[in-house]
Amino acid sequence: MNIGSKLAWDDSVLPFQLDNSDIRGRVARLDGVLDGILKQHDYPPVVEALVAEMALLTALIGQTIKLRWKLQLQVQTDGPVRMIATDYYGPTEEGEPARIRAYASYDKDRVSGNVPMDQLGEGYFAIMIDQGQGMTPYQGITPITREGLSRSAEAYFAQSEQIPTRFALSFGVSQAPGQPASWRGGGIMLQTMPKASPLHGGGSGEGGLILAQDLVEGDEEENWNRVNMHLDTAEDMELAGPSLAPTDLLVRLFHEEAPRVFDAQPVRFGCSCSEDKVRQSLSIYSAKDIGKMTTDEGVVTADCQYCGAHYVLDPATVGFEAKDGGATGE
Repeated sequence: MNIGSKLAWDDSVLPFQLDNSDIRGRVARLDGVLDGILKQHDYPPVVEALVAEMALLTALIGQTIKLRWKLQLQVQTDGPVRMIATDYYGPTEEGEPARIRAYASYDKDRVSGNVPMDQLGEGYFAIMIDQGQGMTPYQGITPITREGLSRSAEAYFAQSEQIPTRFALSFGVSQAPGQPASWRGGGIMLQTMPKASPLHGGGSGEGGLILAQDLVEGDEEENWNRVNMHLDTAEDMELAGPSLAPTDLLVRLFHEEAPRVFDAQPVRFGCSCSEDKVRQSLSIYSAKDIGKMTTDEGVVTADCQYCGAHYVLDPATVGFEAKDGGATGE
């Protein structure tokens, strides 16, 4: 199969349930989305890998949020990569695609080696959900674990939500003969709702973090361990595609668990930046402050960190002392 061609399951998240084990999950395939995110920047390969992993985690986690809600994943550290931020915007209407954007802030002089996690120091992994105007945003935070971003996300669900969770991801640049190189990634998320009472006290993880295995017992533990053993057999190319459809992957891995799939959620790269939002962010500044931001060409400029959009504004029309006027976005 030509890996440069668009497939029906590209850029989608497929929710499923394993009826024989009371476990639910999602299969994600991000192709054009990863290209859209990463082509905006000239990241070193190790930074690209971290951003790609965060984008996949965001797609898998974000699939459950409601229409018009916003999910943000964020990592902040004292390492060479200071921050990674991703946004998932729920569809505006049923059947419409969700949108993902992402970017990383890093110290170019400190990035070295080819191990992505070596670029992260001490820090935290956070999940935030914005339910819309008038609603208090939800936020949950857990420390970053040395095992990786996926393990940090699992620790978040175990620690903050007390929901056993597992991620298996694969991503990278692929190229077919005669085709341009492009990013392709995929993964599976598994979750089971704990039947037992909430766990109090420390867990078995690093620094006393609660882990998935601390939350299951009896039949639930047996089901969880069995399904995870099946997931351990997944190969990187099976997770990322392109030749194996998500439904075929589920049958291959979990046929004994009676997998049942639901409607897939399409996902696209998309940014929410706009000239109005730039103006709003500058509205707290006085004319004197705006004067300091004005370039030698007599304009105020702003660049979107996510999509690279470039905005050029008339300084007389921004700030809380602004006059009516126009601007251009490039």
